[in-house]
Amino acid sequence: MLNQIILANPRGFCAGVVRAIATVRLALEQYGAPIFVLHEIVHNKHVVGELEELGVVFVEELADIPQGAVCIFSAHGVSAAVQQQAQGLGFRIIDATCPLVGSVHRMVERYHADGCTVLIIGHHRHPEVEGVAGRAGGQVFVIATEEEAEVVQVSDPERVASVTQTTLSHSDIAGIRQKLGQRFPNIKGLQSNVCYATQNRQNAVKELAQKVDVLFVVGSKTSSNSNRLREVGVRAGMTGYLIDDESDICPEWLQGHTSVGVTAGASAPERLVRRVVQWLQGQGAIVVKELPGKEEQVFFKPAVLPGDVSSQ
Repeated sequence: MLNQIILANPRGFCAGVVRAIATVRLALEQYGAPIFVLHEIVHNKHVVGELEELGVVFVEELADIPQGAVCIFSAHGVSAAVQQQAQGLGFRIIDATCPLVGSVHRMVERYHADGCTVLIIGHHRHPEVEGVAGRAGGQVFVIATEEEAEVVQVSDPERVASVTQTTLSHSDIAGIRQKLGQRFPNIKGLQSNVCYATQNRQNAVKELAQKVDVLFVVGSKTSSNSNRLREVGVRAGMTGYLIDDESDICPEWLQGHTSVGVTAGASAPERLVRRVVQWLQGQGAIVVKELPGKEEQVFFKPAVLPGDVSSQ
């Protein structure tokens, strides 16, 4: 019978997500609804739904935004071409790209300027990867598997550089990095760009694995870092479930277990974790423990709004 809940630490919102959501809320305060956001501001259906109720409109194409409207770029970033197109359409642009993703953009731009072919270790069609790829002109390839790393062809093997999607796990990319290093001994930037928050949350899941064998990851199915947390848990020996909220949990998952672990992806609000805990308490859990974890002290100011110089 279920008796104990153990919470991973750290979990939930990272500094980039906090910044993106705060940016949208400030824009609503300054300009009023509607505010248009290109793509989901972060990959969490609860966050997106709450902002929609406040008057935020999420679109997939710039053509869906009225001329002169406020246009916010999501935390995942956009390509240079999208940025230029938005400027040409006369939108009031607010860039909520995570600063850590922005640093990868600048790396890619430097590599491209140096004449390198850029290899992006990441998932095809992920918004972050598409935005990063769009900073490198034509000489860029996305590498999602070791097989792709083995067959990618570049114009000059001596002028190759690499960056990594920030929301992956080191175990995901270790083999790819090894293959690229073998094929291109002079490759630049082969170090990982996996962000501190992603790594901290994965390390916390590994700690959970020493104490429980069932893991609930609070996060949406579209969230890359949430999916990676579940995978890390499974590799560490736990049965892992990715859930948007408590309504996704099947009571049968708890049968035969006295303890469960709970964490949350970097785009999942803490209030969803509390709801999951309350639901589990309703299933008999009495003890709630939180593991000690690495304290995160990173903070990013909200993006500067058009005409606002107070945060510059």
